[in-house]
Amino acid sequence: MAVAAFVTAFTAFGPRAQAFDLPAGPDLALRAAIALGCGDPGLSAAQMATRLPGAVSGSEAPYPPEGPAMGWTRTFPLKAGGRIRLDRFAPKGELAGVIAEYDAPRAGGADAGFRPLAAIHVDRTCEIAGGRELVYDKAGEAVAVAELDETLSSVLRTERLDAPVPQGVDPGGVAVAEVDTGVNYLLPAIAAHLARDPSGHMLGYDFWDMTDRPFDRHIRSSLFFPERHGTLVASVLLREAPHVRLIPYRYPRPTMGRFVQLFDDAAAKGVHILTLSLGSFEEGDWSAFETGARRHPDMLVITSAGNDGRDLDLKPVYPAAFDLKNQITVTSLDGATGLLAAGANWGPHTVDLAVPAENIPVTEFDGSPGIASGTSFAAPRVAALAARLLLAHPDWRAPQLKAAIFARAHPLAGRKVRVGYILDPERN
Repeated sequence: MAVAAFVTAFTAFGPRAQAFDLPAGPDLALRAAIALGCGDPGLSAAQMATRLPGAVSGSEAPYPPEGPAMGWTRTFPLKAGGRIRLDRFAPKGELAGVIAEYDAPRAGGADAGFRPLAAIHVDRTCEIAGGRELVYDKAGEAVAVAELDETLSSVLRTERLDAPVPQGVDPGGVAVAEVDTGVNYLLPAIAAHLARDPSGHMLGYDFWDMTDRPFDRHIRSSLFFPERHGTLVASVLLREAPHVRLIPYRYPRPTMGRFVQLFDDAAAKGVHILTLSLGSFEEGDWSAFETGARRHPDMLVITSAGNDGRDLDLKPVYPAAFDLKNQITVTSLDGATGLLAAGANWGPHTVDLAVPAENIPVTEFDGSPGIASGTSFAAPRVAALAARLLLAHPDWRAPQLKAAIFARAHPLAGRKVRVGYILDPERN
């Protein structure tokens, strides 16, 4: 569709003149940005700025900011204040979608930063997929995101971005720390397993925002589209080890040096098993994780190998590739074939185990049942096995747990992993 025709179609929503109740200037700029993102891919950010109503200039960065580029992010400051952010997703040069976001200036001037208000997203055909609006509390914190339909006039649902932790009673059992994007502790199935102090307060912590509310959200690039990961991982752990006292931690991005503090906190709370299903290519990002794990050699640390389809002996991913005596790195086995799952990382010297983690049941962020695959779900399966072993042998620590788990493994064809595979980790 030509840009001019697209703009005309995009503004023809009937009697509602402005989606999101934005002022006319930002509303027009937001719609025009979507059209530009769907238009000529050869236009530079500076050229786009000349065609975007009210724009002062334009700058560009790769998307995502980490890992292989799959598109770009362009930012356009507006004369009236605020800015438009435009994300174009085009893996291998093929358009997959465009997101335009309007951020309003915060009270206090330019140094106060911006407050995201509204976003529009379209699919690969540049047809409107829907919109998003942020809901703020009286303190000015974003607490929820409202999802709009393709007409941008009706709210389909509202998702929480943060919430206080409900009071409860400690369930007893084996303490296991899950380091991830947090968990949705509003779900009864999660709340019932949260480790708590004598006053009923949850023992987990958010080392990203440094609060006692590790609510499941990963803001990789935009508040409008938070990723939910930790709840799914926790659901696997709790299903296979229902006696677990869960201590959830939201990992300390971007201040990764806090990992030492995180390990110290977990150890002080009686944790002997810690599982993490995250990683990146930058070893330096995880140096504090390595330091923290070494400081607590009795704590068994279980990490996922990642899903990059690579040999970690040659192209490491961290923290999976660290050589720690108290660490187990786990990859995903295709239980139907008995082979390594497609896309799962391996390494004859780096990856220890493979367990089935393809098409396994999980609980989604909203509490609905789902199906998930990948090494992220292999790690909690081994953590659950470790928790059951620790329940049976309360005096065991990392060396004994690791030895007992490895004793259950069988050699994997092709020497893709160091120790072997466990076909049914739910059996002790």
